Parts: sequence; C-alpha cells; structure tokens
Amino acid sequence: MTVSSESLASLETAVRPQRLLDNAQRLMRVPSPTGRAGPALDALAEILRAEGFVVQRPEAGHPDAPAVVASWQAPAPGPTLQFNGHLDTVHLPFVPPAIDGDRLTGSGAADMKAGTAAALEALLVLRDTQVLRRGRILFTAHDLHEAPWGRGEQLDQLIRAGLHGEAVLLPEPLSDYLPVVGRGAATWKVTLSRPGPAVHEVMRPRDEPDVIAAGAELIARLADFQEQLYQRCDPHAGHESVFIGQIHSGEIYNQYPRECWLEGTRRWLPGADRDCVRAEFVALVEEVAQDTRTQAQCLFSIIRDPFRLAPSDPLVTAFQTAYARQRGEPLPLAAKPFVDDGNSFYGLGRIPAITHGPRAGGQHTVAEWVDIADLSRVATLYAETALRYMGG
Repeated sequence: MTVSSESLASLETAVRPQRLLDNAQRLMRVPSPTGRAGPALDALAEILRAEGFVVQRPEAGHPDAPAVVASWQAPAPGPTLQFNGHLDTVHLPFVPPAIDGDRLTGSGAADMKAGTAAALEALLVLRDTQVLRRGRILFTAHDLHEAPWGRGEQLDQLIRAGLHGEAVLLPEPLSDYLPVVGRGAATWKVTLSRPGPAVHEVMRPRDEPDVIAAGAELIARLADFQEQLYQRCDPHAGHESVFIGQIHSGEIYNQYPRECWLEGTRRWLPGADRDCVRAEFVALVEEVAQDTRTQAQCLFSIIRDPFRLAPSDPLVTAFQTAYARQRGEPLPLAAKPFVDDGNSFYGLGRIPAITHGPRAGGQHTVAEWVDIADLSRVATLYAETALRYMGG
C-alpha cells in the first residue's frame, strides 16, 4: 500500500536510539540461561508497564518464567501483527553488556535481547506517532527457546492458546537475506549396550557383542542413509541430513566397555511428517542393534518442525517494500540455516513469520555483539512494515 511521506518521516524521527540502547542493556544485565529467564522477562515487563502498557504474564507451562504479552491497538480494527522475541540465552558464562566502539557486546547482544529491544522500540514508535490507523501490534517475549535446555515449549503453548498474531516478525540476527524455507530439526542420542559389566580387555567374553563395533556399524549405515537423504532436496533449503557430532565408549584404553553412545541431529524438509521421520530413524537403529546383537536405546527429540513462507504473502510484500525503501532493493530470498520461532508459528498455525534482525555475530559464544546503529534501522523497518501491512 501507499504510505505518506509524512508518516514515514514521523516513524524515522520518533526512533530514540538512546532509549533503545538503554533498554537493550537493561535486558542484557540480567543473566537468563534457558529455563531461568524469569528475571529478564520481569525486567521487560517493568519497562512496558513504565511506558503505560497493560502487561499479561501467562505461564504457558513454565511458571518459573512467565511470558510477557502486551499490545497496542490502533483506532480502527484490523489485522494483528506480532513482534516476538525470546530472552533466554545458551548456557555459557555470563558476559555483562559493554559498548565497544559501534558495537554492543555481551550475553544476548546477538541472540537476541538487543533484537527484542529493537522490536520494543518499534512498538513504542507506533504508539508515540499514532500513524497506525487500523489493526493491532501484539508484543510477546518468552523463555525455553534454546535447545537442548528448551525446545520452544512455552511459545508452543502460547500459540495453541491463541496468543498470536496473523503474521509475525522475529528479530533474530539474520539480516542479509529473507528466509522463505527452512528444515525441521531434531536431536538424537543412541546408546548401544551389551549385558554384563565393563571388564579388562583380556577378560573379554568371546561370545558377547562388541559395542564399539556396533557403533561403527551404526556410523556406516548412517553414512549410507545420508546418501539417500541427498535425494530429498529443495531448491532453497538444500537436502535433508543426518549428522553425528559425538561418539563415546569406554573409560580407559584397555577396557572392554559395556556401552557405546552416539549423538547428533536429523534435519528434514517441509512436507515430511515428523512422526515418519522419527520412525524411519528408529527403525534403522533397531536394525543395527539386531544385526550386532546389542541392545539399543534411542532418544529422538524434536526441536522444531520445518518452515515455509510464501513470497507472495502480504507480510512479505509489506516487509520487502519497507526494506527496499531503506536499502534501495529488496532482500534476496534464501533458506533459513537454523530453526527458530518461525518454525513453530508455521508448524502449529501456518502463520507467516519473517526472521530479520540487526547485524550481529558471535551467537552461542561468549563473544556476542550487535551493531548499535543497525538496531535503530530494525526498529524503523518493523514500524514501517506494520504500517504497510495494516493498510495505514
């Protein structure tokens, strides 16, 4: 839709970079490893209440860290656009926020407290300017995002309870392209074991199975399985995959071990059913166990379902128009390399979700950073996307 130059100018001048930076630092000062993000969510709720918003705190199955829900309603009814962020961080040593030149550093700088603060600034800008004449902005934040400590359970409950918009913007640190497809993901851990205790190698019972050999057989068959998965391909997302990240057995060099365990991931494309993906993997493991005379325990844990976003969706049109006005051309379309909340919105409700946040780096490390100036760009972009998506 056409948006007046006056409205656009109002949005740009209403962004307050220092307010945005202060809010980002306030959220980052509170350690919030996944499962224990309650204090950070409390801090966000306090910011919103101080700005005059009515804040809801639904537990959504996680009473230790209730989610944060607030909204801004334009004068006329219309669609609801959701700004959604997570405030939990991976379980690494806490790094307090600091300014380093043009960057904000510290735990959550990239993933994704600063991005959430940019979405919050967009909400405040729309409230301050009153340029949005119809529709509603729903602002949400939650815990239990980062695997393996969480698997999106809290957000999933919010979605199932109807606490979601008709479209969503997610300020994760992805800014160079627009993801329109993404693979689902699961973690797996397989333990192959034999009867009896671990013993010295020279005391090895000749008639008992070799768990390390069984582990090697599983590795070989997973390699063959990967060759099959190369045939399951998407032009943007690439192929499905099975990955082995760890293998462990025994305690010292000359011990005949009782068990061998392997751990990795399985990623699959939109259109594949998660239950079928799980059953296929478990069947392969059970076949190896039978052939090697071992016992198998297989833990297959879904992280997120696959994701897809139609390039013709009205949210994409609004976003790309706003982005092109900022940067001169729309973002190229590509695959999402990771799983995020957009996978949950699509998987549970077929809700269109765009992942786009500030320029940042160091995710899942102790060296996170975010470009301070780019936070204001994201805030302006989110506000303008809302204006175009709502139709004024």
